[in-house]
Amino acid sequence: MRENLLSNPPASLPEELVDVLVTHGEMRIERIVSTGQASGEDFWYDQEEHEWVLLLEGSARLMYADGRLLTLEAGDHVTIPACERHRVDWTDPDRPTVWLAVFWR
Repeated sequence: MRENLLSNPPASLPEELVDVLVTHGEMRIERIVSTGQASGEDFWYDQEEHEWVLLLEGSARLMYADGRLLTLEAGDHVTIPACERHRVDWTDPDRPTVWLAVFWR
């Protein structure tokens, strides 16, 4: 069955939309759609998995616990090692931001 990761992203959501596309063993692939959402001010991801994320559409900014900020535009990708504390600092409120995230141990 053919699917398109960019078809029909919602224009507005009360919270991020996470679709698990594939799981295999300790690997998981997700499509995440953000419409202006960000992590809570005191919230940090500190996950046991590595994460590779590709921004397919929109724009976003990640913040790391050491204060680094990383702005992502469509086509940008980044690998976040397991246990590296980070948060979503900002996503574009004017258009959907579509992420493709791969998690593995």
